[in-house]
Amino acid sequence: MIPRRYVLGAVAGVLRGATVPQPGIALNEDNSHFFFTRAGRPLTEELVDALVDQYAGTQVRELLFSPNSMRTSFASRVWDPIWRGYDPEGADDQALLRSTAPAARASARRWIHTAWQLNRDGIDVYTRWLKRARRHGIAGWLSMRMNDLHNVDDEQSFMHSEFWRANPGFRRVTHRFSGTTDRALDYGRPEVREYHLKLVRELAERYDFDGLELDWMRFGYHFQPGRESAGRVLLTNFTREVRGILNHWEQRRGHAIRLGARVPSRPTTALNLGYDPVVWCREGLLDMLVVTPFWASIETDLPIETWRRALDGTRTVLAAGLELLIRPYHEFTPLQTNSLETVRGAAAAMLERGADRIYLFNYMDSETAIERLEDYPALLRQVGSLETLAGRARRHVVTYADTWAPGETRVSTLPADLRPGQWCGFRLGTGPAPESGGAEVRLVFDTPFDGEVRVNGVPCSAAGQRELPKPGPGRPARIFIAPGSALGAGDNVVELAPKTGNRLTWLEIAIPGRA
Repeated sequence: MIPRRYVLGAVAGVLRGATVPQPGIALNEDNSHFFFTRAGRPLTEELVDALVDQYAGTQVRELLFSPNSMRTSFASRVWDPIWRGYDPEGADDQALLRSTAPAARASARRWIHTAWQLNRDGIDVYTRWLKRARRHGIAGWLSMRMNDLHNVDDEQSFMHSEFWRANPGFRRVTHRFSGTTDRALDYGRPEVREYHLKLVRELAERYDFDGLELDWMRFGYHFQPGRESAGRVLLTNFTREVRGILNHWEQRRGHAIRLGARVPSRPTTALNLGYDPVVWCREGLLDMLVVTPFWASIETDLPIETWRRALDGTRTVLAAGLELLIRPYHEFTPLQTNSLETVRGAAAAMLERGADRIYLFNYMDSETAIERLEDYPALLRQVGSLETLAGRARRHVVTYADTWAPGETRVSTLPADLRPGQWCGFRLGTGPAPESGGAEVRLVFDTPFDGEVRVNGVPCSAAGQRELPKPGPGRPARIFIAPGSALGAGDNVVELAPKTGNRLTWLEIAIPGRA
């Protein structure tokens, strides 16, 4: 039986009413970027405010500020601040930084010292950012990382909480260390859930925000392998508890406080990892659901239609989470970041499929940024709406899903082995049909290609080969021209029939348009 306060919370979710979908962008500012990149500059209130000011007048509807990884970037009373154990007068090899590689200590210290100095000077960046966002008509959210695992191969890293270090038995896997996610905290333990609820309560008491996001995708694995089914019940109850906390502060503050969550991109994988977001939405607990990959690549085939149908009848804003990196498959190197054109392509496909919002993760104003930083202002003003994407050049690149539950079969379209004389098809979502003209099909093979290429059954003409702009395959691509009549709205199918065996490692459709 659902407690009465949760039923009331569901009713409140309907009454909040502010979750009527609008096109736009939700943008996540992580817990360290500002402190790293503003180190060494005069740390004034004006400098802090300027981070938010750049988003005024753009398509950004929500700014989500992350206040934590394992430690917080503010003076928490219930978790360890990032500067716990830090000596501002000490050397780079002081105890807090000793386990960090010598070449990385100065960089790590930029984050720690900047956060420490701002706190010493009485400047709470999250208070200022939330107020500043509201002043510009942008909803200011906090985004809480629910199980951050940066640097867990180093038990003594400055990033780790004393709670994590002191309780190795609370980890998701204790019999081995075969990868980062083995050392995630296990939400099957009541102590772990309560530890995180303490920070939720503190954030809600300390900060006047418009929304709180539970970022389950940092790092995505929260239960012992095989215990995820029981975990779904635990995370649903956890979400109810958080909604109850926010309901209390809604009454105290006199305005709506929304709740969001970031979850894996595919519904089955989400369930198999212990999430039940459809139930969260149908109970009225969530106001925004972000479906997303983890980190390794933007996922250009997010199943937005499937999520849309599952959420039918709810008022939850459905956001397509776009990551910064782009790769056609896991082993592909080097790592590359998206460009304005590849983000346009992914955003157009997701909006055409029914996403309410484009959610940008790791798309920040410096260092962790798109391929050409000078395109950042245009990105913020174009990719949140099909209207502003219309007529713009865009690239639709085949990528892959980077998050799978234990025991699931991992699937990747590329690389693909092509057999002589046999047709092989590849499906791409390309959003609205081109307004005019044709499109380029760009392909990279291991060996010279001789064969036929069709789009939706329409033959394409060969147009030689050339290097592609970044992000790209790092090798010349074979170009084929698809007539304007070939491409339709939504999914399009590229079919190949090689005369000799070959291997395909890159595939994209580039739709021409203005810059």
